[in-house]
Order: sequence, then C-alpha cells, then structure tokens
Amino acid sequence: MNENEFRIVYEGGTGEIEEKKSRFIAHIAPVTTEEEAVSFINAKKKEFWDARHNCSAFVIGQNNEITRCNDDGEPAQTAGRPMLDVLLRENIHNCVVVVTRYFGGVLLGTGGLVRAYQGAVQEGLKNCKLLAPKNGCPCTIQTDYNGYGKIEFVLRENNLPILNTDFGADVKISSVVPSELVSKINVAVADKTVGSAVITWFDEVKYDVLDGELLTF
Repeated sequence: MNENEFRIVYEGGTGEIEEKKSRFIAHIAPVTTEEEAVSFINAKKKEFWDARHNCSAFVIGQNNEITRCNDDGEPAQTAGRPMLDVLLRENIHNCVVVVTRYFGGVLLGTGGLVRAYQGAVQEGLKNCKLLAPKNGCPCTIQTDYNGYGKIEFVLRENNLPILNTDFGADVKISSVVPSELVSKINVAVADKTVGSAVITWFDEVKYDVLDGELLTF
C-alpha cells in the first residue's frame, strides 16, 4: 500500500511504546458513525480508568466529513491533534484511536508528547489489518490446459490475484481486476491464448483482497 490510497481499518489492533517510563498504549478500531466512535472512546476510558490520560481521535466519511480529537487533560495540541494528523497523513478513514497514557513520573515536554502520541498510533496501525478498497470486476477465465500457464503469467504480470483455480475438463481461474485494467486484460488474455480463452465478467464492486480472499464493500 502507498500513502495516497484510500484506506480503512478492516480489523483493529493495539500497539504500545514507552517513553521515559510513561506507557503509551494505542487502541484502534473501525467505525462508520460518530456514535460508534464515541462509544469506543467511552469504553476505553472505562476499561483504563486508572490511566492518567485517554486521548482520542477519529475520522469518518469518504472525504473525512467528521473529524474529532481530544487531549484529555494533556497540554493543548500535544495529543489528540497529533494522533488525528497520523490518520489523515496515512489517508485512513472510518477509524477511531484511543491512546492510553500511564504516567511514568518524567515530563516529556510538548515536543516529546507529540512524538510519543504519534508513535503510539503508528505502532498500533502496524498491528491492524488495513485495506485499500478500489473499484474492480470479478472474473472467471476458462481455458484449456495449454493456456493455463499463459493466463497465470498475465495475471501475475499485472499483480492480479488468483483467487481460485478449478481443474476439470478445462481450467477455470477466478480473479478480480481493477476497473481501469479490464480492457487491457481482455486484450492480453486474447493475445496470449489466440482467442481461445473465455472471460466471464461480473458486476463492478468495491473490493480488496486479504489473505487470498475477495472482500467486497
């Protein structure tokens, strides 16, 4: 994934860093409404009631229509806003993060706090499953055994997933193709198999592939 892709959190996670004996624990989850985000924040505040701070940030909407952040007692602009900046910079949408701080007795200063809260969010994101949904068309390509290797080459050359391969009288290969590559793949498959392969296209979907599984949104 690159930072310009529209990303969502498919599966949340946690991450922890330590800075001058203070523990910063990030809790990240997918959300689709402000109510869900607020509920998650309140739940974490209740769960970690004994922490010095439970700072939060969330972004919701295709174009970040709703963004909120809260320093929860830390100096202004040293926690919530830096956390939000990480989500915006990484182009992550529909996501909430709470960073719990257990104070270690050493003051970090404003710059140290900003780096620590951002570092905790980045560590948490490493432990999440992030997806970059895009528009594309699922397809099934039917070919004879002579064409199988050629089709496989075309798909791999274009970084397209092979979701399933059914070996019967013929070979049927399932894949999904970004919308902008559909014409190119049609031409490439016809060229490689001299028109013998048959592609069946299905309706366009918004999708990503995770661990070889097609996920649609």
